[in-house]
Amino acid sequence: MSGIVLGFAESIGPARHLAQLLGLDAQEVRIHRFPDQESLITVPAAAPTVLLYRSLDDPDRKLIELILAASAARDLGASRVILVAPYLAYMRQDKAFHAGEAVSQTVIGRLLASHFDALITVDPHLHRVADLTSVVPGIPAISLSAAPALATLIDVSRAPLIIGPDSESRQWTQSIAQPLGLSILVGAKERRGDRDVTLTIENAHSVRGRPAVLVDDLISSGRTLVEAAQLLLSAGASSVEAIVTHCLATPADLARLAQSGISRISATDSVPGPATRASVTPLLADALTRSLLDRT
Repeated sequence: MSGIVLGFAESIGPARHLAQLLGLDAQEVRIHRFPDQESLITVPAAAPTVLLYRSLDDPDRKLIELILAASAARDLGASRVILVAPYLAYMRQDKAFHAGEAVSQTVIGRLLASHFDALITVDPHLHRVADLTSVVPGIPAISLSAAPALATLIDVSRAPLIIGPDSESRQWTQSIAQPLGLSILVGAKERRGDRDVTLTIENAHSVRGRPAVLVDDLISSGRTLVEAAQLLLSAGASSVEAIVTHCLATPADLARLAQSGISRISATDSVPGPATRASVTPLLADALTRSLLDRT
């Protein structure tokens, strides 16, 4: 296959790792920001197939730069541009809960579909929509599970109890716990604001004297995990750690999580940071090879 992987400054390491696994070259997209904060994007090279690698944390800035890079790659001769976005933003708002709210999932999904020929991501934060192809219409859209990578972070010899903080996390707790032969508990959450959460966990007493591992798709403010950790420790858990796919938490949020009694926070490299302990790059490379790339 004639292709190239293009990464950005903050993601060039994982982009090069992906390129190595695929047997492709990797180069960095250059960005110059003018005083008014407009971006000048320069793509150093292209090929018939271009893989643009970038996670969409800080999405408002990154989305514009990605679209400009895709256009520049086509101007250089790319006939196919695939977006590799380990973390895909704007997926949680799938309906208007109040008059006048934008349905960002629909808007961003259609925007990406209009600029890319295919999309691959990991554990998108979907609620009532199960199929990513309906969000990004008209192009192949692949959603991978980080469960195989996250499962490697669990010390099975300690027989931990796997805890999902809310009903939405059940899919991750089950996909991680079942292959390892571990038991799960799933909580119920009432959210009154971004940082105002009330949590209950039925049968929380079963954690007494056992290590607990909280599993979720992402950490943003971390309030849900703080509530869960305090509840589990009060119920007698011998320790509490958290394992997530995407860590978007600020240093202040991570400090608050540690103060709540969470002994360790682990995440994948979908959004590189201090909690990164597992890589989703092999999962991406395997799926790309099987589903999106012509190896002939």
